[in-house]
Amino acid sequence: MGDFTELQTAMTYSIDDISQIINAERHGLCQATITTLLTDSRSLCFPQESLFFALQGPRRDGHEYIGELYGHGVRNFVVSRLPEPMDSFPECNFLLVRDTLQALQTLAAFHRARFSVPVVGITGSNGKTVIKEWLYQLLEPDRHVTRSPRSYNSQIGVPLSAWLMNEQTQLGIFEAGISRKDEMPRLWKVITPTIGVISNIGQAHQENFSSLQEKCIEKLKLFRGCDVIIYDGDNTLIQDCVNKTVVTAREIAWSRKNQEKPLFISKIERGQNSTLVEYRFIGLVGSYTIPFTDDASIENSLNCLAVCLYLMMTPDTIARRMATLEPLAMRLEVKDGKNGCIVVNDSYSNDVSSLGIALDFMARRAEGKKSGRTLILSDILQSGLSNSELYRRVAQLIEGRGIDKLIAIGTEIMQSQKRFAVREKHFFETTQEFLKSDIPDSLRDEMVLVKGARVFRFEQIVERLELKVHETILEVNLHGIAENLERYRSMLSPDTRMVCMVKASAYGAGAIEVARTLQDRKVDYLAVAVADEGCELRRAGINTGIMVMNPERTSFNTLFDWKLEPEVYSFGLLEALIHAAERRGITGFPIHIKIDTGMHRLGFQPSDMERLVKRLESQNSLVPYSVFSHFVGSDSSGFDDFTHTQAALFKQAADELQAGFEHHIIRHICNSAGIERFPQYHNDMVRLGLGLYGISPLDNSPLSNVFTLKTTILQIRTLEPSETVGYSRRGVLKRTSRIAAIPIGYADGLDRHLGNGHAYCLVGGQKAWYVGNICMDVCMIDVTGIDCQEGDKVEIFGPNLPVSMLSDELGTIPYEIISTISTRVKRIYYTE
Repeated sequence: MGDFTELQTAMTYSIDDISQIINAERHGLCQATITTLLTDSRSLCFPQESLFFALQGPRRDGHEYIGELYGHGVRNFVVSRLPEPMDSFPECNFLLVRDTLQALQTLAAFHRARFSVPVVGITGSNGKTVIKEWLYQLLEPDRHVTRSPRSYNSQIGVPLSAWLMNEQTQLGIFEAGISRKDEMPRLWKVITPTIGVISNIGQAHQENFSSLQEKCIEKLKLFRGCDVIIYDGDNTLIQDCVNKTVVTAREIAWSRKNQEKPLFISKIERGQNSTLVEYRFIGLVGSYTIPFTDDASIENSLNCLAVCLYLMMTPDTIARRMATLEPLAMRLEVKDGKNGCIVVNDSYSNDVSSLGIALDFMARRAEGKKSGRTLILSDILQSGLSNSELYRRVAQLIEGRGIDKLIAIGTEIMQSQKRFAVREKHFFETTQEFLKSDIPDSLRDEMVLVKGARVFRFEQIVERLELKVHETILEVNLHGIAENLERYRSMLSPDTRMVCMVKASAYGAGAIEVARTLQDRKVDYLAVAVADEGCELRRAGINTGIMVMNPERTSFNTLFDWKLEPEVYSFGLLEALIHAAERRGITGFPIHIKIDTGMHRLGFQPSDMERLVKRLESQNSLVPYSVFSHFVGSDSSGFDDFTHTQAALFKQAADELQAGFEHHIIRHICNSAGIERFPQYHNDMVRLGLGLYGISPLDNSPLSNVFTLKTTILQIRTLEPSETVGYSRRGVLKRTSRIAAIPIGYADGLDRHLGNGHAYCLVGGQKAWYVGNICMDVCMIDVTGIDCQEGDKVEIFGPNLPVSMLSDELGTIPYEIISTISTRVKRIYYTE
């Protein structure tokens, strides 16, 4: 239940104490000591020390996993209903409460209250995680910092984060994110920050708030009782909301305009690869340089500056540490490696909590043909535990996640090598020592997780292991897919099922990794176009139901062998499928009946239902599991009358089909646009396609970006107006121009019609228009006036340049753009 790994504190609680803290009705009197909170049954590693909270969500109920966890040794549970029969669970403690999530938060709030140390609470729409991690980099050298793992900022994530505080904690840094009203007061009770930081207010989760002001005021509830609040004093929305909430805390409202503000930013000067910031703070004058030039990084650094100044860090120390800020590796990347390996890159972050998260991610990826799992791990620094206890727990984590091979780097972990009972293990003092060995080149057909503290520079290991085939890459944000899925799910009733389209290699994203993400999120069905696509998913370990939308008669054996459920749209196909099933002695095989209500592509006519029912009743090889149709224009209000007509025809046909059978036949007609615009037609199930991939079928849908197509500048040259660029001298220059060549062309999926100034890409966030004809493997762009150099990144489309802009220029749809990205373009998958 849930998507959080179990988290441990170095402190212990007796089950008696916990029962009293959460005011539970206790069933069972067994003595137990708890160090670990568990909300996800898949993340179990320390059963004897774990307390499982049976959380209930709209689609999953943690109570369903009690039996499984009991079988794995868990004996302590927080529940809102007792399991039956109770005598099936001897030697257990069940703590009965009204609300298990509230109990989790109550326990975490009690734990947090034991510490009288500064705690930074961070909220806002964007930048929370960056501010948290940069504060950790800036403050960690002087004090022991406990912080949220990754983006654990939700109603579940915040209490799990606060649970990590222990006797060594000298400073806490926690994020808090909300998506609707009345959530923040519950998080405030857990965090009770002494220092509040609000980054900004944007459109994320705006659908549950009437205005940005309402959302801002809700977020400011985190800062009740704070000693100080830090925010952008030039942001009138935040400033007005702070004034309206009558917050009594001291304010550090930094400003680039008002010299009367306590923290005045007197100068911001961008260089080629860095930014100089000068400031004045209550008599102090200082400056620093950060190795970033974008607006978001500058703003995030200013919030960090205010926190550091409040904590009395000297300007010299601030300047020294700001200069060494690292770009965040908050995204966990999946890359193709050499010798058939898959490299899971989670370097630059290494603690027990984030290790557990990364191991969970790795374990939930079906291995397919990979022969084993390898972990490359550095010393874990500042854990708050003795080395003996720390590496005992690490060894348990590794053993519980099925690691076959351990490559450990660092002097501390070397001293505990006897604790690791893995099939193969290697220990090195330094990263360089490992890279000079023959081990990196010996890794073959393995899934390799790279997990290390920043000081070990594990990016060198990733560089050594990854397969470099092309400088043009398609980044696929798996976290964005999950966010989009949950956004559409929030529009459904809890009992409405979901089909997710992964045909055409998940619209170019790569079906296997996308399917794994969706399977983790418990979608009900995946849909592919042809049987071979479904077979590929099954071989990769996908066991979710799979619909085949265009079954070919030559693929029937594949359908049966791999449990792939075909759509049936004609009597001819139905007869052929019945005949093939009967020859193999198959009975009760599920099929999905397609009705043509106006698309006029494929499907039975509504008038065919009587004949169809009789034929299905006359055989037992096939069973209609669902009946469906396609909306023609659910994304346009101009077609609403036709949409309602389609819905009526579909209901009539589905009713006739259902009348012939006792079992319930699932109904579905809504696509992405239909989910949003026609909730009355959600029926039993909906089909999510383009919206899943971050491309809205409607103009006003805030979705997370999924695709980013990037490449690199190969060469820059200066050309005079008398010269031309590209084949057929089509690129005519009208001024002295800087022209850059980038390694992407029509063989990669960049349409030739975008050339000759019809479209642009982004270099350093600025428009660079395509010059001349686009070639097969290379194209040229005009970078005149743009501060760039060879090796700089180029965004073809992505978060700053929506793919819809290219499709609009070409007079086509986003589907075509993303689904035609060549397979030679390297895919990199990442998650937050």
